[in-house]
Amino acid sequence: MRPRNLDEMVGQPGLLKAGAAFRRMLEGGHPASMILWGPPGTGKTTLARLVAAHSDAAFETLSATSAGVKDIREVLARARQRLETDEKRTVLFLDEIHRFNKGQQDSLLPGVEDGTIILIGATTENPFFEVNSPLVSRSTIFRLEGLRPEDIEALVDRSLTDQERGLGAQELEIEAAARADLAQRTGGDARLALNSLEVAAALATGRASTVIEDADVEEALQQRVIRYDKTGDQHYDVISAFIKSMRGSDPDAALFWLHLMINAGEDPEFIARRMIVFASEDVGLADPWALQIAVAASAALAHVGLPEASYNLTQACIYLATAPKSNSVARAIGAASDAVAAANSPRVPLHLLSSGGKGYKYPHDAPGGVVAQRYWPEGDEPQILYHPSEAGFEAKIAERQHLADETLGKKPR
Repeated sequence: MRPRNLDEMVGQPGLLKAGAAFRRMLEGGHPASMILWGPPGTGKTTLARLVAAHSDAAFETLSATSAGVKDIREVLARARQRLETDEKRTVLFLDEIHRFNKGQQDSLLPGVEDGTIILIGATTENPFFEVNSPLVSRSTIFRLEGLRPEDIEALVDRSLTDQERGLGAQELEIEAAARADLAQRTGGDARLALNSLEVAAALATGRASTVIEDADVEEALQQRVIRYDKTGDQHYDVISAFIKSMRGSDPDAALFWLHLMINAGEDPEFIARRMIVFASEDVGLADPWALQIAVAASAALAHVGLPEASYNLTQACIYLATAPKSNSVARAIGAASDAVAAANSPRVPLHLLSSGGKGYKYPHDAPGGVVAQRYWPEGDEPQILYHPSEAGFEAKIAERQHLADETLGKKPR
């Protein structure tokens, strides 16, 4: 069911709509090297084949999981021969280009630079991190998106009516609920959707039925597909969404991302560590209990493990998401680091020396536990590095520190 022309393509409106850069380049027949970046089953291989067809170029394909420098050299040699004998260009489609190491990627550069090949690399990972800079700079990056449910439904209907390449010869129908379920549960992956449709069709014909039911789709899929790569971009994208949902005080979204990670098999210790960091970075002194809650959840995970520890992680997630927020700790880290970097040979004041410098005033002997004396390094002008927020418990800290600052002779924070 691979599309044979642009009219058969579904999805990717950003690339294929009239006037889009990719479509204009394709129809112009003079493509440049490019990297197609997107999830599985979104049409990267198909688009590469269409590029070759529209530019009347030979099509060669390699997979970075099994190919090496020797294979690349052989492709380049054949491409040069075509140029010399037939004046025909070559499109090299390199699947999973991010799996090539630096040396393997570098071996592509001569052919790309002198126009021997039109390189089309396909990757599910961010090419700016996973592909060498020289290749990225010589390529156009096109981002593909997962197919929408309505796109998947259109593919399902096409497969059921296509007698040449699809299931049309079997004269099957599919229930509306089954079609919608298949479209929703395959994560925008056309390849997975069509493979699952074939299995569901076999289940239907196996019980002598011409109608694919929801139960057939359910059995074909086994369980909802979760698009999550624990070592790739999505690992970082989902944890980012989780942290930002807690920071934004949305416990519902935070719970969704948390359990997507848990159900997809993410390392729970990684999640717990991020929650501990969040407790100080984004809640901080607005709720000092937040850090203890996060650490307790991590300790509970170490004691009982999953699945039971999902209770503890969930409790901590809800607490952190609903807690008052303050980033004063993070701002204090930045201010302190800047002050240290700018300090001019800081010296400990004599009265603070460990050897018992003369003149030290013991704060506990003073009313309120604060005495007016210098604590900032000698040789530098004292600065205000901590600026408390007015959120939650930190508002009380701000009030208390204001009284201490008056005694210390500091300006308002």
